[in-house]
Amino acid sequence: MANQIPEEVIEEIRKSNDIVDVIGEFVQLKKQGRNYFGLCPFHGEKTPSFSVTQEKQIFHCFGCGKGGNVVTFMMELENLSFVEAIKYLAGRSGLSIPDVDEDKDSTFSKENQSTLSAYEWLTKLYHHLLRFTKDGKEGYQYLKNRGISDNAIDEFQLGFAPNVKDFTAEFLKKKGFNQALLVKAGLLSLQNDNSVTDRFRGRIIFPIRNHIGKTIAFGGRTITGGEPKYLNSSESELFQKGKILYNFDLAKKHIRKENEVILFEGYMDVISAYQAGINNVIATLGTALTEYQAKLLNRYVDTVVICYDGDNAGLEATYKAANLLRKVGCQVKIANLQDDLDPDSFIKAHGGDAFRNEVLSTGDTYIHFYMRYLKKDYNLTLEGDRIQYIENILKELAQIDSSVEREYYLSEIHKEYNISMQSLTEEIEKLRSNQGYSPQKKDNTIQNRNTKRTNRNHSASKLLPAFQNAERKLLSYMLQDALIAEKVQDELGAGFNMDAHKIIATYLYAFYEEGHPPDVSLFIEKLTDPEFKKIVTEIAMLPVLEEISDKEINDYIRIIQEHRNDYSSIQALKEQQKLAEQQNDPLKAAQIAMQIIEIKKQLKQTN
Repeated sequence: MANQIPEEVIEEIRKSNDIVDVIGEFVQLKKQGRNYFGLCPFHGEKTPSFSVTQEKQIFHCFGCGKGGNVVTFMMELENLSFVEAIKYLAGRSGLSIPDVDEDKDSTFSKENQSTLSAYEWLTKLYHHLLRFTKDGKEGYQYLKNRGISDNAIDEFQLGFAPNVKDFTAEFLKKKGFNQALLVKAGLLSLQNDNSVTDRFRGRIIFPIRNHIGKTIAFGGRTITGGEPKYLNSSESELFQKGKILYNFDLAKKHIRKENEVILFEGYMDVISAYQAGINNVIATLGTALTEYQAKLLNRYVDTVVICYDGDNAGLEATYKAANLLRKVGCQVKIANLQDDLDPDSFIKAHGGDAFRNEVLSTGDTYIHFYMRYLKKDYNLTLEGDRIQYIENILKELAQIDSSVEREYYLSEIHKEYNISMQSLTEEIEKLRSNQGYSPQKKDNTIQNRNTKRTNRNHSASKLLPAFQNAERKLLSYMLQDALIAEKVQDELGAGFNMDAHKIIATYLYAFYEEGHPPDVSLFIEKLTDPEFKKIVTEIAMLPVLEEISDKEINDYIRIIQEHRNDYSSIQALKEQQKLAEQQNDPLKAAQIAMQIIEIKKQLKQTN
């Protein structure tokens, strides 16, 4: 089975990867009742409508409709093929799989597969050179002088590209890689005379991995004083700086555990913090935080701690990042990094414990930071500047819903600037009124947020005809009980009215006849049509009774059969009506039409 993974191996891998644990690495899940909910990773939303059930090992989004099991999730989220998803899950759970030909099944183009392979080879090569050879000694000594341990070098697979013009080009040429492709991938640079040189020669190499741990680019840091100081791979289909966060693959589990992420600006900040035991750390890649990255973080955590450099440029970048994160729904804290230091320098000088206690733990709320940020634009010894500064702070405070939080900051302004609380409160209320805030509106917003998902589910159910609801409910019970499926097979067979339900029921009968126990996740695995997977997942998420009587099952069957009989009657009457018209008997045709209308009317009343 060189190109096929045995079913029993797939089943072992699926069962070894609990869907809540796997999805929890990509989405912040919170338990509500028996299920877990979070923000859907497949479409933008601010109210969680993405549901995961541990009992059935499936997920479903009530917003966009995507659903499936743990394998489907990885395929959809990271655009992986089935084999790639299985391989990822096997590696995650420490299981091995037989050799398979991934190229045939891969979602990546041959060009991208080749690029990934080149990055994989070079990551290993550059790391080996740094750690164990004379060619990498210069780079190794630089990292040791910067206080980076061997463990951290190995953890982050740091490397060194020798300062030799064609070292990398020759190495990859011997491995059979196409030179034009390597130029396009940003590993080689094309010169004016059409020769190629190594893009990262003479630089420390920081492998940049995607969210599942594959190296998709390099960051290179010069150690000879050349420019630019940092150099990234050129952007490509695989690597887009605005969508990737450095160290995200290693930090995910720590972010989930802490329910907080620390955002840095540079590689060295991340590595210094990580080796000091602070593991929920990530960084942007030399660019400002993007909305895509902010939304990604909002899926994972409630709180983002921004820890940029303490200089003016860092202050400006912090302000922009904080506003972007708040816009997408994150709570923001600002680390207390003063004296123009960067995180790496602080940790080197004072240690990890001091960084935790003096920088992270004493961080500002966004409002406190904003007050500090805004002060730089005013001369507060001047009365006019002081009034304008306070008015701008009040505009920001007016957007806070919590009256307790507003009053807390107003009391600070009252103490610092000797303005009465009454004046400050009146000004805030006026601003809130002008901005359209009101207690009633706030209450309605909260109520809608809490009930939005429930209303969506109930309204969808009510809008469906009775026979369709009966078919969906019946299938949901069949999915969790083989005996109910057997009873329905005997009494109804494939006699459902909806074509999709007929096909799903037929597949389900075959599934049980093969000896499988009730297992929605496994049943979804057996389906090949994505639309049927989606429908089954949606049906499986319907609320059902733990025990249901034969009478209730019989009622569902009766409703389905009655609709089928009524539908058959209408079809027969339509044929009679057509015949009467052909025989030039308009009176009879009209009488039949009235019968059809009456049956449809009765159907509408019962539905």
